[in-house]
Amino acid sequence: MLKKQLIYILIAGIFVLSGFNSEQKTILFFGDSLTAGYGLSKEQAFPALVEDQLSAKNMNYKVINAGLSGETSAGGLSRVDWILKQPVDVFVLELGANDGLRGLPLDQTRNNLQGIIDKVKKKNPNVKIVIAGMMVPPNLGPDYSSEFQKIFPQIAKKNNATLIPFLLKDVAGDTNLNQADGIHPNVKGHKIVADNVMEVLKGIL
Repeated sequence: MLKKQLIYILIAGIFVLSGFNSEQKTILFFGDSLTAGYGLSKEQAFPALVEDQLSAKNMNYKVINAGLSGETSAGGLSRVDWILKQPVDVFVLELGANDGLRGLPLDQTRNNLQGIIDKVKKKNPNVKIVIAGMMVPPNLGPDYSSEFQKIFPQIAKKNNATLIPFLLKDVAGDTNLNQADGIHPNVKGHKIVADNVMEVLKGIL
């Protein structure tokens, strides 16, 4: 009898470790060319690399890459309804960089990002939201650059969301980790970005 109980416990343990006992959950990365993996295949972009790391840890998550090159916060606000037709457990918002590069009004960016979050929460009240922090070059002036950087922690705090302080930490500005345009990470750069994301995700998954 004891031997049978031990066998049952062992089998149950195997199912727990392999993830068969849990329903698959979805992480959706909603962003611009950084998320889309501009210049690379989707398999080389950081969302796919995050999914690989989760699979290696036997964590039952499906990752959706909803990145669109050139996307602004306004474009994201108009597009998000279509994206939310599927259930989402974790929503990673990576938008705003193109707003900053174009010098768009900061209040406009802030309002658009909040609008996206409002729609996500309305559709999925229990969703976990992650905000990817961004920075812009100082060519638009130190005041603009400084205020732009503050948008993301402010939005995260207001919505009780998790913040990735700077998505491109240890990648931005390094010619060895970026493509020829100096803006978009290369294969090596995306691996570091994936690590930056995982460092935050592991605390909420």
